[in-house]
Amino acid sequence: MSEQDHQRFIGRLSLESGTGEGGSLSDKRIRLLELIDELGSINQAAKSVPLSYKAAWDAIDAMNNMSAQPLVVRVSGGRQGGGTQLTDYGRRLVAMYRALELEYQHALDQLSDCMTDVQRGDVQDFQRLMRRLSLKTSARNQFSGIITGLRDGGVDYEVRLRLDAETEILAVITKTSAESLHLTIGKEVLAFVKSSSVLLSSEPDTHLTARNQLWGEVVEIHQGSVNDEVSLQLPSGRTVTSVVSHESCQSMDIVVGKKICAFFKASSVILAAYD
Repeated sequence: MSEQDHQRFIGRLSLESGTGEGGSLSDKRIRLLELIDELGSINQAAKSVPLSYKAAWDAIDAMNNMSAQPLVVRVSGGRQGGGTQLTDYGRRLVAMYRALELEYQHALDQLSDCMTDVQRGDVQDFQRLMRRLSLKTSARNQFSGIITGLRDGGVDYEVRLRLDAETEILAVITKTSAESLHLTIGKEVLAFVKSSSVLLSSEPDTHLTARNQLWGEVVEIHQGSVNDEVSLQLPSGRTVTSVVSHESCQSMDIVVGKKICAFFKASSVILAAYD
């Protein structure tokens, strides 16, 4: 099979502009990325799409966490003291999507020849991202990673995943689950962690028993009547979201810009794999 055959899209692309906010890479999400690039503000971009501010951030977090590289980054300074910016990788992804939109009805098997504005190696990354986003789950934190370690514990398996050059997480699953997923070193899998399973700590000297400890900067706080949703940005640009009580959020003095640790048990990580 030739390289071009590997990069061919086989009529499964759905370009939609409806109101649904599912896990797909839809026209609405691409439009959000384009407006962020144009306006430099996720708030203004969300209003223009239109989307709620929270729905826009949720979409960005999902795309960033599932993408090979961040599509959107937060920047300091600017007209209003800060903003959001589309990365070069994000621009290439948008160019890819728009090229697909133009060429889809003509000839999918000639797609790679028509994408002059997109680097050739980005085609497979784009295919992987679409496949990851098509999977719907209730877990707020969704990541893709490569298995770098497997340890047989008799009744369970310890699985180490590399999300990126700076981030690894550990999962513990049953031996039966590991066998059914056909886990091997180097295989790409998806990892899910419910936001209610993620706890927060602001004390760097605190000794925690949780195997997964990810330090990041608070970038979003959505306040509720009882609980608050707190999102941290990791050094790699990925995000982790936790739901904590409003009282705990206040007692820990959690504010945007503060460095805190998100931690969760290895047993709280759910794995999924494609055949």
